Amino acid sequence: MAKDLVIVESPAKARTLTRILGGRYLVKASLGHVRDLPKSALGVDVGNGFAPKYLVPKEKREVVSRLSKAAKGASSVYLATDPDREGEAISWHLVEATRLDKATVKRVVFHEITREAITEAFRHPRAIDMCLVNAQQARRILDRLVGYKLSPLLWQKVKGGLSAGRVQSVALRMIVDRELEIEGFVPKEYWTIEAELAKSTGESFTAALVGFSDTSSKLEIPNRDEAVRITAELEEASYIVANLNKKETARQPPPPFITSTLQQEAWRKLRFTAKHTMAVAQQLYEGLPIGREGSVGLITYMRTDSKRVSPKALTETRHHIQEKYGSEYLPPHPRQFTKKVKGAQEAHEAIRPTSVRREPSLLKPYLSRDQFRLYELIWKRMVASQMAAALIDSTTAEIEAKNPKSGRGYLLRATSSVIKFPGFMTLYQEGKDDGEASDEGKATLPGLAKGELLELLGLRPERHFTQPPPRYTEATLIKALEENGIGRPSTYALILSTIQERGYVEKQDGQFHPLKLGLIVDELLREHFPEVIDVGFTAQMEKELDEIARGEREWVPVIEDFYTPFEKTIKEAASRIKKVEALYEPAGETCPMCGKPMVIKSGRFGKFLACSGYPHCKTAKPFLIKVGVTCPQCGGELVERQGRKRRTFYGCANYPDCNFTTRNRPVPEPCPRCGGLLTLYRRKWAKCIKCEYKGGLEELKAETAVI
Repeated sequence: MAKDLVIVESPAKARTLTRILGGRYLVKASLGHVRDLPKSALGVDVGNGFAPKYLVPKEKREVVSRLSKAAKGASSVYLATDPDREGEAISWHLVEATRLDKATVKRVVFHEITREAITEAFRHPRAIDMCLVNAQQARRILDRLVGYKLSPLLWQKVKGGLSAGRVQSVALRMIVDRELEIEGFVPKEYWTIEAELAKSTGESFTAALVGFSDTSSKLEIPNRDEAVRITAELEEASYIVANLNKKETARQPPPPFITSTLQQEAWRKLRFTAKHTMAVAQQLYEGLPIGREGSVGLITYMRTDSKRVSPKALTETRHHIQEKYGSEYLPPHPRQFTKKVKGAQEAHEAIRPTSVRREPSLLKPYLSRDQFRLYELIWKRMVASQMAAALIDSTTAEIEAKNPKSGRGYLLRATSSVIKFPGFMTLYQEGKDDGEASDEGKATLPGLAKGELLELLGLRPERHFTQPPPRYTEATLIKALEENGIGRPSTYALILSTIQERGYVEKQDGQFHPLKLGLIVDELLREHFPEVIDVGFTAQMEKELDEIARGEREWVPVIEDFYTPFEKTIKEAASRIKKVEALYEPAGETCPMCGKPMVIKSGRFGKFLACSGYPHCKTAKPFLIKVGVTCPQCGGELVERQGRKRRTFYGCANYPDCNFTTRNRPVPEPCPRCGGLLTLYRRKWAKCIKCEYKGGLEELKAETAVI
């Protein structure tokens, strides 16, 4: 009896489905797309309704042949590719490439690889959704038109080998905009004053000066002279508790992950890049061998922008909370998260464990370190999203300081937050972006009463300067792309990796910095193609692609509306643009082979030194990033290096004569206890490699002016 054929994308997914479906089905993997536009030609017939010219790549011909043979002997063919536009397009390409009998083809869609979900999907097969296919085709054709028309222009005007992408160029523009904002930022001096106050019982606390007590006008302390004057008045003032405000606030848990928030949180907490996050999530989704269970899909589909959770998963999660934490941690009703991101597809589900009964600790023996850490993050976020709110007692004390000589009154404020009931925070707290204020560590105020007199113990004036906006990290750039409607769940990781591989930007200490080549390309695109890299225009294109996916628009007119003015601009720019000399940064040393100056270049693996005489001289050397700290063993320079799997570590530039290394970034300040080398510890702390001293990084770096 002939078996039914099931086609999926990957061998891992095929193994998991084989275990679930049993012997009646033959499960084969297509290894991704089997057709695409040609690599060496435009592949789009612009004069014939933008008809794409797809072909089967040479490396996929054997796969297509094997699938065609398997389909001929099958009674039915089930296409079980991923549940998004890309997956729908892969299914359509499979039908076209293998010339399947469309009468025997059935499309099945599931968002988790579990027995129940698979069984349900095979009970309700459907036809291929051509609206989703056309939306994916439109995106692919748009990107091809932009890339194949813009890239040759960059070759002619800048240098060979460059490329410009429709969405990636917008991300580059955002990074450059932020860099220009930082460069143009003018720091402004300001001062703050804190008072150390005490009750008559001796209990003390700190209050910050916030304004005048008898007016709503803002108090500004722009310089040292004003700080000295106000400090002198406060030293002679009497202090009294003018007002007390106590309230209980409820902090609600964050929703379960969608693609963008998973990538952001994985960067904040695990320092995973978006690309690595999606690679590990793919493994968890497709299935991993878990002891006697065999290959099991551990999470739902990870390319999603919906926060919806199935009723069954909600019920299972609530039962787990009841059993594990007790009824006080369980809200009366399941939480529904309805706030949508732009273009959210509500047919999808949020990213969650396929079963919360599979606690991370139970799976740890079967998972790699990164698989376990990402699964634990997803599991905790899902369970926490259905737990009770945290209750926090907040107290704000307003202190009036009255100077008897001038009669002027000042207002100081002290706050404290005490967790009354931890709720979801017992299990999970959302991470913070770099530079984002944390509400942890607020001191507890002593018991105060309105009208109570206080004693001044001391004043702490501090000098500060306003800070420019922080550079983008993986988390904040993805957040900005999502907020601006740029890209979709399947594109974020590709956007970030592409602009780095092209040598347009690099990451330093986790922050994106534009490289010289990126600045040149961005400037050229801004001047001659402002609409193509405009954030609003690109977001509108995404909206139109969503409308195609919903069947509300035809795909050809959308491309035509874009291409007609774009082609005109290309022709005008080709005759107008002058050749740009992309000069490389000198490395400050000469080539050991020919004596010509060495320059700094960027490749797919980062910066390197190359001879300026290339291609006649092909000498190249690693680029060593000095960290401004001397080696504790030999006194040489410590430099940043790349180890296995491109992991960063720090070692002596005199290697191999000196073998000193450390995984943590060295800190310029010496250890205050023993004078040894300090290294970065948990991002905001420093620890000594010699005496194990630990201290706050800001305390070591601070250049505080104290009166």
